[in-house]
Amino acid sequence: MKNTTQKLTILFALIFLFVSACRANISRNEDGSLTVQTTINQPELQTAITASIADPLIKDLTVSLQSGYVLVTGQRQRLNDASKTDTLTFRLDLGVSNGQLTTTVSDAQLDGIQIDQNRVDHWNQKIASRLLSLGKKNPNGSLQAVSVAPEVVHMTWNVSR
Repeated sequence: MKNTTQKLTILFALIFLFVSACRANISRNEDGSLTVQTTINQPELQTAITASIADPLIKDLTVSLQSGYVLVTGQRQRLNDASKTDTLTFRLDLGVSNGQLTTTVSDAQLDGIQIDQNRVDHWNQKIASRLLSLGKKNPNGSLQAVSVAPEVVHMTWNVSR
């Protein structure tokens, strides 16, 4: 009886945590662990990426979900002339390595000129951290798969006891 009550408590806690930030489907595996499938929609992703970039000169940042990747575009005001802007673009790929989310910003350009790699590396780290906090709500969770569809980002987690 105590074991069943404990399992139900954990299950309800997981459901509450996952539903609070994003949608989740939960199923129990034969070994007692849980498979949790979460989704992040375009507005949630756009908010996370905008916060990760954290550049007050970047305006009108737009996140477009494509099949397999995310396309990010925006306008960056010039420091020396706020009336002029440059177009910011980059591709964001999401992946999994050793149960952790990986992000890869590539082809990052400002009006066709490559953006400094140190800045891109910083964006990679911040975006991964923010997206991980959206999808992972249990410290025992290990990311198994991530995919980008035109409507949402799908994440599949294995949560052990």
